[in-house]
Amino acid sequence: MSTNAWPQKIREIGLLLLDVDGVLTDGRIIYNDERSETKAFNVKDGMGLKLVMQAGIEVGLVTGRKSSSLTRRCRDLGLNRIYDGVRQKAPLLEKIVADTGIDPECTAFVGDDLPDLPLMKKVGLSIAVADAHEVVREYADWVTTATGGHGAVREVCDAMLKAQGHWDRILEGF
Repeated sequence: MSTNAWPQKIREIGLLLLDVDGVLTDGRIIYNDERSETKAFNVKDGMGLKLVMQAGIEVGLVTGRKSSSLTRRCRDLGLNRIYDGVRQKAPLLEKIVADTGIDPECTAFVGDDLPDLPLMKKVGLSIAVADAHEVVREYADWVTTATGGHGAVREVCDAMLKAQGHWDRILEGF
């Protein structure tokens, strides 16, 4: 269902929603002997999220798992919209719209696997990471060139900042 309309749609996005495992991470979960899990996050993705938030774009995470490592990463990034332990992602959109006041048409969602499809179908811009399940890639408005956990989120953030006219101001800050 991919279209070429995403470059126009991205200009209108006020809310960026992301899945976590397979999008912000490479999808691996490492368990240690103390029965805790470890996730690896890409620092460049984190920088992209910070820049997007500084530009006034809301960011939220919608994930099926709960994880203390995710909570810590969100705290480090200053990310407060964390919807974790969510089994059915699409029905949550109504609550997110109520919380943010941002219309679903002005919302983007980045996913990678089948549980993400229902939410992808309800937002204005559906994005799949390069290594997403083939059905998710087929449905997405845009497929990133980078894979999950390896810069896909930064790719999305940079594209949003450029399309919305924030990029030059951000570069001046450095």
